[in-house]
Amino acid sequence: MTNKEWIDKGQNSVMNTYGSFPITFVKGKGSRLWDADGKEYLDFVGGIATCLLGHSPDILNQVLVEQADKLWHVSNLYWNPTQIELAEKLTGSCGMDKAFFCNSGAEANEAAIKLARKYHYRKNAAHRQEIIAFEHSFHGRTLGALTATGQAKYHEGFAPLVPGFKYARFNDLDSVKLLLNDQTAAVIIEPVQGEGGIKPAEGEFLTGLKELCEQQGILLIFDEVQCGMGRLGSLTAGQHYGVTPHILTLAKGLGGGFPIGAMLATEDAASGFAPGDHASTFGGNPLATAVACQVIETITAAEFLPAVQKKGQLLKQALQRISDPRILEVRGEGLLLGAEFDVEVRGLIEIAIEKGLLLVGAGPRIVRFVPALTVNENDINQAINIFNNSLREWTE
Repeated sequence: MTNKEWIDKGQNSVMNTYGSFPITFVKGKGSRLWDADGKEYLDFVGGIATCLLGHSPDILNQVLVEQADKLWHVSNLYWNPTQIELAEKLTGSCGMDKAFFCNSGAEANEAAIKLARKYHYRKNAAHRQEIIAFEHSFHGRTLGALTATGQAKYHEGFAPLVPGFKYARFNDLDSVKLLLNDQTAAVIIEPVQGEGGIKPAEGEFLTGLKELCEQQGILLIFDEVQCGMGRLGSLTAGQHYGVTPHILTLAKGLGGGFPIGAMLATEDAASGFAPGDHASTFGGNPLATAVACQVIETITAAEFLPAVQKKGQLLKQALQRISDPRILEVRGEGLLLGAEFDVEVRGLIEIAIEKGLLLVGAGPRIVRFVPALTVNENDINQAINIFNNSLREWTE
């Protein structure tokens, strides 16, 4: 079937929740995708920072097939060896103590919000229910994660939202202090804001935030759903900044494209949950955890993350060298980069797609670059060439 035939079928049966581009992909390998008409694309979206090792990587395919021959699902009523192995790998390498598994970033953030409130409840401080989040943040689409998201456009039409959330200014510690009171339970923050425009936190700000939380007995939650898992050139974003939170959420790249989310916590923070407090039917199933184990092994191998840092610098410098008066700033870390323009960029992205380069926005005026961590130098050079050619044709 052609692209158009697939899209016509989809419009009849798939709910209209995405403003999808008119393409249907049927095959992928590495940093390349092919649509139903046979056209090839260079992918700098990566499933929105999700296909960490590229499309259909041989090593993950092998693990998935081997696990599928053994066991798919048994529920968390029983112990699961691959889940235990993944928990050990994650806690040991991320500086945490306990892991909870789910299926997505939104679920991981919901778990973190619940854990923060239950933690204080178990310490006889049930009045501590408020969560401080940040303007321009994005934490997911479920109702609690949506409320934590500091962007009004995502809230519209979903009132009443979950009570108990306040919003500070990103990179402004004084604005956090103004919101603190004896009801504050936690602070949740993306070390690099993704959907909010690829905005990195300042190191001093995150350090000050951790110190403030420690002084006040407040839990610090790092939402690393997009910026974690090697994306910045370190395993976690917290390691990039030298700051360890009390709770850490992961998803997207954790399964290399296979659905899985995780909430990690320190021993003390994890004590907030007891049996029956939280659960996920499919969370930590053998298929997902087997794949995620291999992802962790791959990206923690010697030279992998240093190579990500090098490729991130190459891409960032190439973007910074582009001479176009509409570009206001290129920012980000590692292979999580954004180019901010003085006009909306949908038209530019459409031209790039037509030329065979997949890009995605991060807000109306930012083009986001989030290729697989396995992207190579030739791919980066080709992407820059296509992007430059697209800019020349783009007249807004």
